[in-house]
Amino acid sequence: MSPSSWGLNARQAWRVANARSGLLRQLPALFKLRIGLVISLTALAGAAVQPGRGPGATALAVLFLAVLVASAAAGAFNQWWEADLDSRMTRTRARPFASGALEPHAGWLVLIGVMALAAGLAAWRATNALAAVHALAGAFVYALVYTVWLKRRNWCNIVVGGLAGSFAVMAGAAAVDPAPALQTLLLALVLFLWTPPHFWSLAIAFRDDYAAAGVPMLPVVKGDRVTARAISAHAWALLVLTVALGVLMGSVVTTLLAAGGGAWFIVEAMRLQRELTRRRAMRSFAASLLELSLVLAGVLIEALRVAV
Repeated sequence: MSPSSWGLNARQAWRVANARSGLLRQLPALFKLRIGLVISLTALAGAAVQPGRGPGATALAVLFLAVLVASAAAGAFNQWWEADLDSRMTRTRARPFASGALEPHAGWLVLIGVMALAAGLAAWRATNALAAVHALAGAFVYALVYTVWLKRRNWCNIVVGGLAGSFAVMAGAAAVDPAPALQTLLLALVLFLWTPPHFWSLAIAFRDDYAAAGVPMLPVVKGDRVTARAISAHAWALLVLTVALGVLMGSVVTTLLAAGGGAWFIVEAMRLQRELTRRRAMRSFAASLLELSLVLAGVLIEALRVAV
């Protein structure tokens, strides 16, 4: 082999390595792994609040990964389906399909389907069929009900989309006991009510983007002021429900964390009502995320305390 061919092979190897590296960098955004991790944690929280003897650490770890993979499949499908919308919005135009970094060909649908099937089978083998059904139901709601059916048609899109998080809670609980307890249903309700104000805050901040893309989010259809009032109403309801969850669990830690996170979300929501700016909307968005994080932390900390 001549020295010139060595150089050619080296350049080809570099291009291949660089292309693979670029693909790997796109994967966290493509599969929405940050959102997926939060949803997977809600599955563990569902197992933690459900009374009964759990399936064991290994089975719960598999369920956690199964929910993560199912969520990742739904996230990838969301971006595959919405590449045209994403390319018209400032917030999303850098996503892999919208930016052209990845080609949205039909082969991605095969991968997405395989991921969802593998996630369901893994959850079934590790826990039970009902937990697997709940895990896949959450992905189904996000990918088909929210993304395909509602997002471009009705402002209630994200209201129904909130069921995706609720199903993750039910998946974790079903791994412990197929009959959900009151605190399990309460946590599922919290996830259902938390999702709309979380995304409505973001929708206020990027209302012009959604309007330009023709997506009927609540601020576009009803206006920022109505949306801010809806966010505040949800924030108050979430404070009551999350504190009630902590009390029902008999957990001081969960109650205090829920009260602190819920109160801060209310403060930011009320500030948003008085000052309808992008900055306030993003602070409300962050406060809602902090509230959920504290509630989940409280639930999991209490589960570890009881286990020890």
